[in-house]
Amino acid sequence: MFDHCLYFNTAALARRLEREWTEAFSMFGVSPPQAFMLRVILAKPGLLQRELADELSIARPTATRALDFLQTKGLIERRGRDGDGREVCIQPTKNAIAIHAALNKASGTVTSKLKKLLGEAEFGETVSKIRSVRSGLE
Repeated sequence: MFDHCLYFNTAALARRLEREWTEAFSMFGVSPPQAFMLRVILAKPGLLQRELADELSIARPTATRALDFLQTKGLIERRGRDGDGREVCIQPTKNAIAIHAALNKASGTVTSKLKKLLGEAEFGETVSKIRSVRSGLE
C-alpha cells in the first residue's frame, strides 16, 4: 500500500535501526541519539552547544535535553568559553573517555552486521542516497 511513500518507508527503517542501536548502546545506559552525541563530543571536544546541535542536525532544545542527561550520567561537562557565560563548550569527562573505544566498537559492530546483511556496496549506496535526500530537503 505504501511502497512508494518516502515517509512510511524511512520511518519503518528508522524504527528497525533504532532497535539495533538501542541494543548496542544499552550496556552504556544511553539511547542511540545520546550515544551518537557523546561520540561527537569525544571526537571533537570543546564544541559549542550550538555547533554540536548543527553537527547532529538537531534542534538546540533537543541538544540541551540530551546534554542534561549526559551530564547527569557524569559523561560530559559544560564549561564557559573564555569567561563568556553565554557560550558553553562541551567536554567529555574521564568516564566518557574511558568508554570511548567501546562505544565506537558497539556502533561499528552494528554497522558491520548491516553491511553483511545488505552487502557492502548496497549499504554504501543506501547511506549515500539517504544523505542526498536529507540534504535536498534541508
